This record gives sequence, C-alpha cells and structure tokens, in this order.
Amino acid sequence: MDKELFDLYTDYLLCSFGKTTATGLAALVEGAVSHDQVTRSLSGEKRTSADLWREVKALVRQVQSEDGAIIVDDSVEEKPSTDLSDLICSHWDHSKGRYVRGINFLTALYQVERVGKSCSIPVAFDLVTRTETVMDKKTGKEKKRSEKTKNERYREMLRACASNQIPFRYVLNDVWYASAENMRFVRDELNKEFVMPLKSNRKVALSLEDKAQGRYHAVGTLELEEGAVREIYLEGVEFPLLLAKQVFTNGDGSTGVLYLVTSDTTLPCERITAIYQRRWKVEEYHLSLKQNASLAQSPTQTETTQTNHFFASVCAYVKLEQLKQTTSLNHFALRSK
Repeated sequence: MDKELFDLYTDYLLCSFGKTTATGLAALVEGAVSHDQVTRSLSGEKRTSADLWREVKALVRQVQSEDGAIIVDDSVEEKPSTDLSDLICSHWDHSKGRYVRGINFLTALYQVERVGKSCSIPVAFDLVTRTETVMDKKTGKEKKRSEKTKNERYREMLRACASNQIPFRYVLNDVWYASAENMRFVRDELNKEFVMPLKSNRKVALSLEDKAQGRYHAVGTLELEEGAVREIYLEGVEFPLLLAKQVFTNGDGSTGVLYLVTSDTTLPCERITAIYQRRWKVEEYHLSLKQNASLAQSPTQTETTQTNHFFASVCAYVKLEQLKQTTSLNHFALRSK
C-alpha cells in the first residue's frame, strides 16, 4: 500500500465510528482518494509481522529498556457475518467461554515502564490459518486445522523479537502458554527469565530428590502462605523455579487464587506479582485495538484484504500509543478528540 494512502487509511480507522469501507474513506476526503485506489491497496501484497517491525522499530528504539517485558497472548475478533475461510474460522474464545467465528491472532507486545507512564508496542503478530484437512477421530468427519500450534507460533514470535535485538528481561503469558517446553525455550534458548501462571492441578516436586523419585504434588494442595515463595521443580524442566501464591478478590466479591512461577530465583513474592501484573497491558491492547482502531468494522471478504486491514488496525493502535506518550490522555480519550 502506498505510504501516504496507508497513513490516511489508518487515520480513517481512528476517526470512524461505523463501518470502514473504501467508499466511506473516498467520501470522507471528498474524492482526493478514489474507492478503487483504496480497494487496490488493500488487495495488494499481504502485510506480515516483518512489515510491522519496520513500522515500529524507530519507536521501540526510543523507549527500549533492558527491564522491558515481552507479553504474548492471543485473542479472537468476531466476524459472525463473514464467510468461512482458512482465516475466518470457529475459534474457542476463553474470554466468552464459547466458540465464535472470527480471526484468531497472536501478538508479542513490548511493554516498558517509563517515568510517569508505560509504553506498550506490538512488535510481532501471527494470524492463525487452518489450511490442513484432517479426520476428526471422535466424529469421523473432516475438519480443518492449522499447520502450526499456538505454542509453535509463540516461540517463533519470541525468536523474532530476539533476532530484532529488542532488549527485554521477562516473558509474560497466561496459563495457556505455560508449558514445560516454552519455559525451557525462554530460559535456555533466549537466555531470558519468565513469570507464568500454573493451573492448580499442575504437578510439582518439592526437591531434586523428589523429582528424581517421581514424587509430585498438585500445586493447589501445597501449604503456601500468601506473600511467601517456595522453590519447586516441574516435570520436564531441569532448573528450579520459585512458586508464589497470590490471593485476590474478583469483581463479584468472590476470592480467587493465582499460582505464579518464575525462573528468576532472586525475586521476592511482591516483585513476582508486580511483574506479572504488567501482563494486563495486553488486555488493554486487545480492547483498544477492537474499540479504537476499527478492527471489527471492515467488511473485507478476502484473506489478503482481511489481513491488510488487521495490519492497518495494529498500526492505528501504534499511532494512539505514540500520542499517549506526549499527552496525559489514554487511547479512548484521544480517539474521542
């Protein structure tokens, strides 16, 4: 897409409060750009994660810090009225507890704490496509699946972050990505630390001897006081981890418990929980991307135009994040102006 036209299109995504169409943009600028120009641009070469890095590299270099964190998470943007394709599929949306039709995307978000404010920049993304047809053993029917798992995509994006020489200390993610393989990858291949949650039924050993003898206990059965840490060993992970227990109150008044593990054995409990709290920034990113950058507002119908609209929405989010750094306004306040 032509650079000036792309800049105009991302501005359009930020100021539009309805469907974002080629006709709508052409009408807004009163013919300065034609409907056909916009359509041809969106139908051009499919934009990739490498293109995103070229867009955000200068901003990353301005704010980067050795204490930065890479947060990896996925989300689903619903497209209930769009035809099924390799990209538009039925995905489980854990935030809604049901399957929805839409685009499933993964993001590596670079999060930096600065004096007085934080900065959150998407530095890599991956769109889940289902291109392989397999037989479902349970139903005996054919179904589509992705050629790569989400955990493989997780590791590929983190490799790209390391290859692009983005300085960071910690990798943060939710329980979906807290596998032994991912822990080994972050610590051994990337030489970084991580903070990840564990399910309460995850089995841990309390010493190297217990690990060697196969004596494991469910995390939820351990006597661990809030604010304390305990050294534990996970099956499939050779190095020791610190386990911390965080008790919190839900919005409905009920009490919740979060078990966190980290490879950084120098951290006290309060630092473990504070570092993991930074993961919430990816939820703010998902919300702003969907509500402020018109992610769901495009009626595009092909995989290429859908991908390029997604890419433009991410770049529109980055514009808001840049503006946030020079003002005291959040994304929602900025867009209202």
